[in-house]
Amino acid sequence: MATATTIFGWIASIIFLAVVLVGGYFVLATRKISTQAARAVPAIGKFAALGRHRIHYVEQGEGRPILFVHGLGAQLHHFRHPLFPELADFRLIALDRPGSGYSTRPPGFSGSLTEQADLIARFIAELGLERPLVVGHSLGGAVALALAENHPEAVSGLVLLSPLTHLEDELRPEFRSLYIKSPLRRRLMAETVAIPTSLKYAPQTLAFLFSPQEAPKDYGTAGGGFAGLRPNHFYATSADMVAIESDLGAVEARYEELKLPVAVMFGTADRVLDYRLHGEPLADRIKDLELDLVEGMGHMPQFVEPKRVAELIRRIAAKAFAEPVDKAAR
Repeated sequence: MATATTIFGWIASIIFLAVVLVGGYFVLATRKISTQAARAVPAIGKFAALGRHRIHYVEQGEGRPILFVHGLGAQLHHFRHPLFPELADFRLIALDRPGSGYSTRPPGFSGSLTEQADLIARFIAELGLERPLVVGHSLGGAVALALAENHPEAVSGLVLLSPLTHLEDELRPEFRSLYIKSPLRRRLMAETVAIPTSLKYAPQTLAFLFSPQEAPKDYGTAGGGFAGLRPNHFYATSADMVAIESDLGAVEARYEELKLPVAVMFGTADRVLDYRLHGEPLADRIKDLELDLVEGMGHMPQFVEPKRVAELIRRIAAKAFAEPVDKAAR
């Protein structure tokens, strides 16, 4: 009996040591990758302190303001790199949503669409933006819709690129690794296996996002892709994924209330979000909505068709900014 107990004790010790060694390896690997990612894509903008939040943003140009809100797992370079050169005659502001890029995400912030919309409304007020046109991509489109519903006085129009607009019946296989409900498990994953795994499968992820087009060769740096290879960024992405179900249904129920210029651009070959669920139904629910369906385009129109996106933004800006600033700000 003593011998058996001793053997089991040795086995347990070996297993524990193996777990510690493997876990330690992934922790060190994560720190190394994260450090390299931060060097490749450093913080380049300003910071706005909003209570416990510290929001990283970039700003360029003068004129009427256009505010850009990025999607799930992304960051402000998704707009700064491909679109800022096309819209140089506007005041352009792109932010990192809480926890993404270099913006902080304080404890207790769930990342619900309503919470994010409220924070962006505070950001608009903090920067003194005069009812900006808001451009939202993917999940950022859902945040922009929540912003327009809950803070209609804060915005003048919306341009939604491949937006998330409706709850889906089931979780897609591509998103299951992000759907981590437990904050503790989410943090453990973020600090160990998530980042090395993300790096390993980066080619497949990029193919999913950009297909049938190819990702730009400089996407990792100029497009900010490497910024996602950091624990806090993964944690925020997972938390955002979980939070979608908390209030997207409530946002979806109020689309008829929107009384401002709105345009939607979707690719018919989008593998991430289906235009037939997230794009076409909006035309029957939002008055005078402009729907631009691009044949054969995937989920990343700002990289694939930047000039077409810029033209759409200009058309909606002409409607949204038709009133003088002093009237629009009332």
